[in-house]
This record gives sequence, structure tokens and C-alpha cells, in this order.
Amino acid sequence: MFGYVIANPDALTPEQLARYKGAYCGLCRTLKARHGSLSRLTLTYDMTFLILLLESMYEPETDSGSERCAVHPLRAHAYTHSAVTDYAADMNLALAYQNCLDDWKDEKRLASRAEAALLRRGYDAVKELYPEKCAFIERCLAELAEIEARGEAKPDAGAERFGALMGELFAYGGREDVWTGRLRRFGCELGEFIYIMDAVLDLDADMAAGRYNPLAATAAGKTDEELRGLLNMLAAGFSEAFELLPVVQDADIMRSILYSGVWIRYNAEMSRRRDGGRGARPQTKGE
Repeated sequence: MFGYVIANPDALTPEQLARYKGAYCGLCRTLKARHGSLSRLTLTYDMTFLILLLESMYEPETDSGSERCAVHPLRAHAYTHSAVTDYAADMNLALAYQNCLDDWKDEKRLASRAEAALLRRGYDAVKELYPEKCAFIERCLAELAEIEARGEAKPDAGAERFGALMGELFAYGGREDVWTGRLRRFGCELGEFIYIMDAVLDLDADMAAGRYNPLAATAAGKTDEELRGLLNMLAAGFSEAFELLPVVQDADIMRSILYSGVWIRYNAEMSRRRDGGRGARPQTKGE
């Protein structure tokens, strides 16, 4: 359910796009430094948003530079780095490891089992740094798996658990300070939106294949417009929570992501359906 909190390049100025790419490259560079080269394969844009938000909130000391890498060997790319980048890299690794375990348990994907084995050492290191946070994430994912296994008909159950997981990610490090409650609330609201968005996009395919989908019972007979209305209501929740945060740095980039970028996959899928199913289907669930 990751890969929704991304930027729409067409909605950013060249300067904003450069800043966004710099944070992303810094995250990639930090993953390699902290967890080895293979960990860069787990990189997600969702954690780039986390970096922008937490750096705006906490204003850590930041360094920058440019370098070539294996992905971009011909031209040096600018990057930025801070303590927040380290935290985001650790959370990126933890989520990737847990996702691989879930794929192995649910679908017996040998590739996922092998990837989890490769990431295990890094995850153990992250868990040593953030034992309570990792335990909370593990618990949320286990509860989500139980909700799916029993075929829970109420979508709120899974949405609340995934929202709680996201809220924990946005609560920076192991600290509890004046901003933790607001950040956790924002993460929860955003997580609930993502969970339902993912369910909306997968609904037809899941029902055709007989797979669990949290909206299967409540979405019967609803039009795409009615489901869009549900998503708009959830989007209003995370938008309100975001506007209560005292962000200044990169605020316009984050608003662009929240009010435009998070809809990219949804709009692409709706366009595909209007075209009668022609064109590539947007990937979901980290495929």
C-alpha cells in the first residue's frame, strides 16, 4: 500500500522538483550507507515526503552535495541529508522487510522470502535503534493480516490499523514532544486514505479473483463517482490535519503532493477504465 504519496512533476516548479529529487537521492544514498547497496532497491517516494515534512517541522542541520552512482553513472546528481534522512532510511528498510515477509506468508513468493533474508540484518539493526516503533509496526501488520484472514466486512477496521501504522512513522524517532500528537494524527488520516484508495483501485480485480477486499461488502452497487466521494472525504481529513502543522520550508511541495500527487494512480486507473481498459494499469501494493 505504499507508492501513493508521490509528487506530480507537472505541478512543481524546476526549483521545487530539484529540491524533491535531492531529498530522494539523499535517501537512496543513506540507505546504501546504513544498510548496504541492495537496500536501495526498497526505496520509495513515500519516505521522501516524510523527509520533507519532518525537516520542515524540526529544522535539523542539513548537508548537501552531488555525486555519481550506479543508477546514474554518467552525471552527478545533487543530494541533501540530515538526521531525518537517517530516520526515513531506517523506516524504509523496516517496512520493506515486513512487506517481504507478508508476501512470503500470503503468496509464498520465493523471491520475497529471499529478499527478506537479505534485508534481515538491516532490519535487526533498525529494531535495535527503535524497538518500540518496530514492535508497533509488527503488531499493526499482524492485526491487518488477521482482519484480512477473517474477511472483515467493515473497511474501517483495516483502515484504522494501517492509519495507526502510518501515524507511528510520522512520529519522529522515539520522541514525544509538542508536535508528536499532530504528526501522528496527520499520519493516521493519510494512512486511512491510502488504505481505502488501494482498496478502490483493487476492487474489481480482487472481486474477480475471489480475493479479500475491505470494500467488497460496502461498495456493491456504488458508482466510481460515489467511491470518489468517499476518497474526497478522507482526503479532507488529512488535508485539515496537515494545515494544522506549522510547516514553512517546502510547504508548497508538500501541498502539491497531498492535493495532486496522491491522486496520480487513481486518475490513471480511471482514465484506463474510461478508455475501455486500454493502456497500462497503474501498479498497486508495491508491485
